Amino acid sequence: MNISVLGCGRWGSCIAWYLDKLGNNVYSWGLTDAADYQQLKREHKNEYLEYSADMTVTDDLEAALKHGEIIVISISSQNLRSFLQRIIKYPIDGKAFVLCMKGIEQTTGKRLSEVFGEFVDTDKTPVAVWVGPGHPQDYVRGIPNCMVIDSKNQSVKEFLVKSFNSELIRFYLGNDLVGTEVGAAAKNVVGLAAGMLDGLGYTSLKGALMARGTREISRLIGAMGGNEMSAYGLCHLGDYEATLFSKWSHNRMYGEMLVRGEKFEKLAEGVYTTAALLKLGERYGVDLPIARAVSDVLGGKSEPKDILAGLFMRSIKSEFE
Repeated sequence: MNISVLGCGRWGSCIAWYLDKLGNNVYSWGLTDAADYQQLKREHKNEYLEYSADMTVTDDLEAALKHGEIIVISISSQNLRSFLQRIIKYPIDGKAFVLCMKGIEQTTGKRLSEVFGEFVDTDKTPVAVWVGPGHPQDYVRGIPNCMVIDSKNQSVKEFLVKSFNSELIRFYLGNDLVGTEVGAAAKNVVGLAAGMLDGLGYTSLKGALMARGTREISRLIGAMGGNEMSAYGLCHLGDYEATLFSKWSHNRMYGEMLVRGEKFEKLAEGVYTTAALLKLGERYGVDLPIARAVSDVLGGKSEPKDILAGLFMRSIKSEFE
């Protein structure tokens, strides 16, 4: 099968590498001036993995779109809108798109499939999302994990799960696009909070953070019309180990370095998602104390230790109220 992966950063390059290992004819596309593209073009490898000789690395967007029967997008979620404005200049009807980013548009509070639907007729060009736990550093060592693919289009979803499934990644069929997308994006905000606890020496509080974080996001998903149980699945709680504990988690590391007065230079999607979640909480009337505390720390409203301590010293209430 011909597949093009648009975006060749840490996760995009891993997806391209994985789909090539399954025997597909894969194009890996990147921006001409981007350092990650330049290295892959020059060396066919990066700090995480090495491409096979059969893979094509290109900066020609038209060629990549023409090549792929399935188009996978793995870029910063906040850049999806502007990127789609480029994509729709080319013929894409009949292709299936897969969004592999975990984010919510900060300015609008829209899920990424909603943003996609503003530009593309999803009856002619269906869209799916691919989310769940895992880091390239583990996958390239052969360490397996489970992920989920969700879409409003049942046949496309089933086809993708069947086509992408392997001993390395077991895919599950999602059945709640709202919950899958919101849960996947929100785990990055909880990851920021986990890193802040690590940075303050409060690592033992991460168990409580996991329990309360999942409950907080489940309430939001339910208010948005999704299934609250989605927050307890692979898109959110199932991704906590990779996001709240792993040394490779960008969001956890961002939070840890922030409270230590240091700067983390790589992309941490949770920074943008925090603002988007608060926007959604206000829109749907859902209190999001963890997201609000993370926002306060990000905004430097007071000492991180005081903000996080206040979060865990809130008024008494029933655990599952």
